[in-house]
This record gives sequence, structure tokens and C-alpha cells, in this order.
Amino acid sequence: MNATTLLSHLVSFPVFGGESNLSIIHWIQEYIESLGIKTTLVPNEENTKASLHCRIGPAVDGGVILSGHTDVVPVKGQIWDTDPFVLTEKEGKLYARGSCDMKGFVACCLAVLPDMIQADLQKPIYFAFSYDEEIGCLAAPDLIKHIQKTYLEIPKYAIIGEPSMLEPVIGKKGVCYVKTEVNGSAGHSSGIHKEISAIHESTRLIVWLENKMKLIAKTSVDDRFDPPHSTIHVGQIQGGVATNIVADYCSFEWDIRVIPKDDIHQVFQEYYDFCAEREAAVQKKFPDFKITNTLIHPPVPALDTKETDSIVGLVQKLTENYTWKTVAYAAEAGQFHEAGYESIICGPGSIDQAHRANEFVTEEQLDRCVEILGKLIAEFSN
Repeated sequence: MNATTLLSHLVSFPVFGGESNLSIIHWIQEYIESLGIKTTLVPNEENTKASLHCRIGPAVDGGVILSGHTDVVPVKGQIWDTDPFVLTEKEGKLYARGSCDMKGFVACCLAVLPDMIQADLQKPIYFAFSYDEEIGCLAAPDLIKHIQKTYLEIPKYAIIGEPSMLEPVIGKKGVCYVKTEVNGSAGHSSGIHKEISAIHESTRLIVWLENKMKLIAKTSVDDRFDPPHSTIHVGQIQGGVATNIVADYCSFEWDIRVIPKDDIHQVFQEYYDFCAEREAAVQKKFPDFKITNTLIHPPVPALDTKETDSIVGLVQKLTENYTWKTVAYAAEAGQFHEAGYESIICGPGSIDQAHRANEFVTEEQLDRCVEILGKLIAEFSN
């Protein structure tokens, strides 16, 4: 099957982040094993989800991991012109949820699998397909650990096929989402001086976060990124029941995206310290005052591949694109890099199409990706 046909099968599985992906991962497993390649599943504790990995070629050091995820974001609330789970071609564009992010890359990997098998590979190529990437890159750590335990040889590279228009991406920011909840005291608004407004206290915390970002922007810069500094952003806030009632509860959700040189945990610790200071001060007036912080998107490490790393030259050679860029979105690339693999993001489609209605990847991008993977096979057969 060619990449388009394979993609039509892959997008027909409406597997959202957080849900069981066994339907799609078993289909992928059956396809790979029908060609004589042994696969290994890495299930979660409940056996409701699984990642998959396999090796094509000899058990020697220096191979490359081709990484992709099997889950997609929901379509609820979006207005689609076509069925999001039926691949639809219009003027060279292939529409479906996940066609771009990132089942297109997985389809290309599967399409060239017969060529990998027939080639005289001197270095191995691995597939590593995960679940729950869209809700925090949750499966990648266990998948990577399992790869390291399974194979005695050591892969050198990891190519993560997130949509980049097949341009090499050597850097991305680390990311984490946090929910802050503030408990105050309810009362008539005319007696605000007697009460503790959870909304007012939340604004103090939000201003601290904004000021922290401004300070970071002055002291820590990486010009490869836009903006060239770490960012902190409050995206949601909820609190209060009426204008004339002091709010006894308020919550807000915020994200932090750090450049590679910044330590996300240091920012957390400083913020938590400030929260503790506010608790201690306010509890003198209202002992039940409390601030609670919960990670709702666990920290995903940044990608900090150097321009001089050999993975960059390899991918530039394969793509015939001798530039590179950085991105701000979350991806598993940082996790592979942290595990010791020279890592890079390079996949078909544009990130501008991801997560939106009428998501698409072009046939031209799929064809190019298949061609690039063919060059990778040739490179590893020399």
C-alpha cells in the first residue's frame, strides 16, 4: 500500500489523547508483522493503551529511530466540511483529523517498510509509535526505556515526524501546564475588608507570573526562538458567583514554555515559594486560606540539538534543505534527546494545519516524505 492508502486507514481510527489506542496500534502491528517484522508492544498499567516499537535491519550501533504518535486531538466544536475520519482528497490536499498531525508521517514510514526490508541495511531503522502525545507526551518515557532494555545495540539518532513541512527543526521549547486553585472566604461585597477574595488573591499570583516572565526576558535569551525567551501565559480563569459576593474560590490555568537554557523546575519552585508566602500572610486573617497547584500537563523537556550535531547534517542531506528552524510547540523530541539520542523534528505537513477544522496534508508532502525516507534507506545501506 502507498502512503495515501495507508493514511486512509490510519485516520479512520478516532483515537483521541487519553483514550484507548489499541484499535489503531493493533492494526499497525498486524500490518508490520504481515511483512515479517517482529514488533513489541509497551502497554500502560491498565492494558488499555500501548506503544509499539520494532527494528528493521541488523543489531548494530548507530541506527535511527523514526518516531510518531497515534492519538489525535478532538473535533468537538469544530465545523468540518468533510468527515474528519474519512480521508478526502480535494485539489491535492488530503483532509482528515490527524492527516497532518501526525499520521501522515506514520503512513510514510509504513509505506517504505517493504523497501527497508528488501534493502541491505548496514545500520538499523526503528519504528517507535506512542499514545497520549496530545495530552502531555505521556507515553514516550516508557517507550524509550523499553527500547533501551530491548535492544543490546544503541541507536544514535531519532527523527520525530511532527509536521514541519519537511524542514529540519533542531530546537523546541519545554512546556508544562499548571492549574492554580485559591480558596478564600465568601461574604457580602460591602464587607470585602472582612473577607479574603479568592479572585483578588489570584490576581496577585497572576501578576507575579507576568513579572517573572518579564524578568526572564531580560536575563535569559536564545535568539533561535521567537520570542527569544521563555514565556508564561494564563489562558483560563474562573471564579465568583455574583458581583456583590466576595469570591471564596478562584482557579486559573497557565502554561510555561522554556528555552533550553532555562530550568522549568526553578520557575516552579520560585512560584511555589511565593504562594507559600501569600498563604502564611493571609492565614493570619483567615486560617482556611489555601493555594493549591496541580500539574495538568507534565513537564516536557526542551529540544536543544546543536547545529553541528551529525543528525542535522544527515537530515539536511536527505531533505536537500540546508537550513534549520526552531518551534515552540510540544513534541516528544526533547524526551528522545534527553535519553541520549541525537534528535530532530522533520515531518510532512504544516503545523498551521494541526488541531484545526479541515486539517490537511498535501499529497506532495507525503510524496516528498516517502522520497526522503527512501534516501535514508540508501544512506543506511552503504
